[in-house]
Amino acid sequence: MDFSFTDEQSMLRDTVASYLADHYSFDQRRAALAKEPGWSPAIWKAFAEELGILGAPFSEELGGLGGGPIENMIVMEEMGKALVVEPYLGTVVIGGGFLKHSGYAGAEALIGQIIAGEAIFAFAYAEPQGRYNLADLKTTAKKDGGSYVLNGHKAVVIGAPYATHLIVTARTDGGQRDAQGISVFIVEKSAAGVSTRDYPTVDGFRASEVIFENVKVGADALVGPEGHGLPLIEKVVDEAIAATCAEACGVLAKLHTGTLEYTRQRKQFGQPISSFQVLQHRMVDMFIQVEQSVSMTYMATIKLADDKQRTKAAAAAKVQIGKACKFVGQNAIQLHGGMGMTDEMAIGHYFKRATMIEAAFGSTDHHLARYEFLSLGQAA
Repeated sequence: MDFSFTDEQSMLRDTVASYLADHYSFDQRRAALAKEPGWSPAIWKAFAEELGILGAPFSEELGGLGGGPIENMIVMEEMGKALVVEPYLGTVVIGGGFLKHSGYAGAEALIGQIIAGEAIFAFAYAEPQGRYNLADLKTTAKKDGGSYVLNGHKAVVIGAPYATHLIVTARTDGGQRDAQGISVFIVEKSAAGVSTRDYPTVDGFRASEVIFENVKVGADALVGPEGHGLPLIEKVVDEAIAATCAEACGVLAKLHTGTLEYTRQRKQFGQPISSFQVLQHRMVDMFIQVEQSVSMTYMATIKLADDKQRTKAAAAAKVQIGKACKFVGQNAIQLHGGMGMTDEMAIGHYFKRATMIEAAFGSTDHHLARYEFLSLGQAA
């Protein structure tokens, strides 16, 4: 399998890495998180206007760079290295994914707003009772003439505090966990009946509990076919998993290199602790986990184009990423000692993000069971 990048893709990586190195240091990030709105609209504007990366996965006909999942992977990996909290995943990967794959009538206009940095999306899919089951929905969308009326509660909607649009999964028919009867809607966050309770998450992001109370939307808010939205949701979520794995690769790389640098500086018994053979073995084990994670992420990203292999590859990558986040993160903190968890040290912030990534879109145990189920299904 060819893992080499084109000149354009390498240039994209260099551009993003260079910009973040100059404008998104650890101290600059902490300063932005410490005040409202908890992210940097100026950085988002620069992503759109100076770098143009919000158009990375969109076709040139839509005003994008003509890329796809690999370009998302490149951007997300660099963002993981800098712990970027701006909503690239929710807006470009997930919002853009629904617009690209659904045949939505207003896709061209909304993608143009995404590329310009004007539209910001948050994915409202998780519910308190749902765990990781995308089909477990109590939120309903009832037909009312030519419109729909939404009622329900969405939990931990990452990026919702600063979103302009919400992508909402709701049940238009069937029972609570039925695969059929699920539809997807684009709802403006400012719509009457939408209320939020906003809060920071442990890794520096912002999220909301979103309540829909008799929220009326037109038929043009429906994305994809009514009642048959689950395959579309699964496809976009697999793309989001691959992009999150790419972010994790950036986080893991910084956890490893940061720990390596610290052990070369920290002295005990008159010599750097990096000279102790047992710690050298530990560092090698961490490095292996990082490299395995990169390889699995590349594989999952390449296989997103194949619907028969996409889901299994995404599950396998998420299992490896989950194991690596736990192993590399915990060892990084242990080798730093108690100071590794202080707010002043970057390593603790990377550990917190790695911990949150392990649970994003399904835990390691969830995806291990998912992989086993898919393997048995293919064998049958």
